[in-house]
Amino acid sequence: MMQFETLPGFREFYPEACARRNHVFGRWRQVARAFNFLEYDAPVLEPLELYIEKSGEEIVSQLFNFEDRGGRAVALRPEMTPSLARLIGAKANSLKRPVKWFNIGEHYRYERPQKGRLRAFYQFNVDIFGEQGPTADAELIALLCQALQAFGLSAGDFKVRLSDRDLWLLMLAAEGLDEAGSATVLGIIDKLERTDRSKTIEKLAPVLGEQAEAFLGRIEEAIAIRDFDRLRAYIENLPLEGDLAAQAKARMEDWAQLLRNLKAAGAGDFIQIDLGIVRGLAYYTGFVFEAFEASGAGRALAGGGRYDALVKKLGGPDMPAVGFAMGDVTLVDLLESKSLMPEYMQRPEFIAIIGGDDERDAALADAGQLRALGYQVDYPLKNQGFGKQFKAANQSGARFALIYGSEELERGVVKVRDLTAGNEAEVARDQLLQQVPALLESGIEPRKS
Repeated sequence: MMQFETLPGFREFYPEACARRNHVFGRWRQVARAFNFLEYDAPVLEPLELYIEKSGEEIVSQLFNFEDRGGRAVALRPEMTPSLARLIGAKANSLKRPVKWFNIGEHYRYERPQKGRLRAFYQFNVDIFGEQGPTADAELIALLCQALQAFGLSAGDFKVRLSDRDLWLLMLAAEGLDEAGSATVLGIIDKLERTDRSKTIEKLAPVLGEQAEAFLGRIEEAIAIRDFDRLRAYIENLPLEGDLAAQAKARMEDWAQLLRNLKAAGAGDFIQIDLGIVRGLAYYTGFVFEAFEASGAGRALAGGGRYDALVKKLGGPDMPAVGFAMGDVTLVDLLESKSLMPEYMQRPEFIAIIGGDDERDAALADAGQLRALGYQVDYPLKNQGFGKQFKAANQSGARFALIYGSEELERGVVKVRDLTAGNEAEVARDQLLQQVPALLESGIEPRKS
């Protein structure tokens, strides 16, 4: 007989795993709604051109793409931002600004499966459109920090590394690089931590020639800065004049406001200046940030930044935007390693125990009414002895058993047993629905001897 297995990098969610996933989704939604964000969704299958044109070659090489029966080149979404930018652009003139939206959805990337990285994964995407200043960036980063704190993580567990592509463009302009050269260098900086130093110099050489090694030294000096006052002094000492000098001064004022707002929002302890973060996707334009584990493997938990030009590129109006995405795979790994992921067992409030077919209709009628009121009620699908039914009831984790015997039904009552304490009481069937709230709140008093 053939055995079919899941494809590499894809997951099956048994009920326990599904409960853990729903726990993560629930916390994400709770935090997003606390910040007054609205939930949206977009198609899982998109035109291939959306990603080829808007996300850069790095992500194109990771796509699940094919030609559909209509001859269209399509791809499973590897990220949400291009779809979201198209959605916003289509109705930008009618949307009340700022637009604050979030999404929880599955995404797909054809890359080598490994620990913390799968081919199908869920992301928490949070974005603000229509706000240019650093207050929007601060709102997003504060939400990111609170979303991780909602699972019990602290400043000792994660840090948000903060950088700035606009600042890098000014620094590279001071080195005499044009836009094309700066784009090449930013791509190299993005991979600096994962590349041997000699290889980095080789990659810089076509742009900088003999100055590549000295230039790398200056890059490393900037990346090592962790203090805002040091960063400001470093920028003030750059050989910039005229408009570039004015831009650098204004940018440092934005930095000061961003850090001040983050501190006021209670996120200051989580922030770490790190210009080594530039984000690989081509559409980022300003502040960029990534949340990392503070210890251990130091894996990325979330990342995002400014993408002010993307809505316009997709045919919409000129509309500033900032957002981030947080994946479920690495987050759950971290939570489990710190014993912060609760074990889940679905525990019904009630489980019916019946003598046989003669009592089945009464039990089913009561179960139906309780379920209609929102209570979880389990019900036996086949006849068994009382002993087996009580054993199953105890294993189910149910709080109360509703016992339907022939004698009880003749008297118009149902026997209710507290499966934890073992106490019992008889309740008139026509009063059962009215008695349930008191039962759940106070339990059953033990009989007096």
